[in-house]
Amino acid sequence: MSFLAEERQKIILEEIDIYGKVHVIPLAKRFNVSNETIRRDLEALVKTNKLKRVYGGAVKTSYPDGEPPYQQREIINFDAKQAIGKEAASLINDGDTIFLDTGTTILELARFIQGNKRVTIITNSLPTANLIKESLAQRIFTGKLIILGGEVSAEQQSISGYLCEEMLKKFYVDKAFISVGGISIQTGISDYDLTESKISEIATSMSKEVIVLADHSKIGVQSFSFISAIDMVNVIICDKKPTSAWNKVLERQGVTWITARKL
Repeated sequence: MSFLAEERQKIILEEIDIYGKVHVIPLAKRFNVSNETIRRDLEALVKTNKLKRVYGGAVKTSYPDGEPPYQQREIINFDAKQAIGKEAASLINDGDTIFLDTGTTILELARFIQGNKRVTIITNSLPTANLIKESLAQRIFTGKLIILGGEVSAEQQSISGYLCEEMLKKFYVDKAFISVGGISIQTGISDYDLTESKISEIATSMSKEVIVLADHSKIGVQSFSFISAIDMVNVIICDKKPTSAWNKVLERQGVTWITARKL
């Protein structure tokens, strides 16, 4: 069976979303075309910023040139992050103790925490902590804010390091909201910053329920630093529906996928 270039590229993107990477030679055999034809397909997709070329194939990446600073990331896929944040906030109940990590999608979640009573929030994000502080002062919701101590990153607006890790280990939480750099069937959830990833890893191990916030650009991406395997995740909130391959994994692992609708 012969495939047009657009058909091949669509299938290649589907493979990338599932496995996070593809290889030239297996693709050439699958489509019964030359290696050079596949390389041209990959180069075409690179120009759309949907993947990154590596030796022998390609990988999916949210940020081809490395993760940008926090302020720049805030505006990337903003509509999707806002929808995901609102959906995530609806999962918070009165009396919950929750952890909010340093992702920009988490900041959108924090904007939608309203009306809840006796909510305790633990975070290592400076922008999120500041927003929560103002919400508490205005009685938008009631509860407590605990800011983890440690080393401050001005570029990423986060707190991390040994002191932060040890402080977080003192708490058990009902829900950990984790905003990831990538989520892959093969390699689980991951992020770009090693020290921040360690905080998220600890939070997943100390929480009754792990809720991952990931816009469509993070699906199929393997970032630098491992956080946890898929079987540690309870809920994934994304702005796109899962593929059939993801549905099989979700069913097998007992993970709920919530598709957030844009506002």
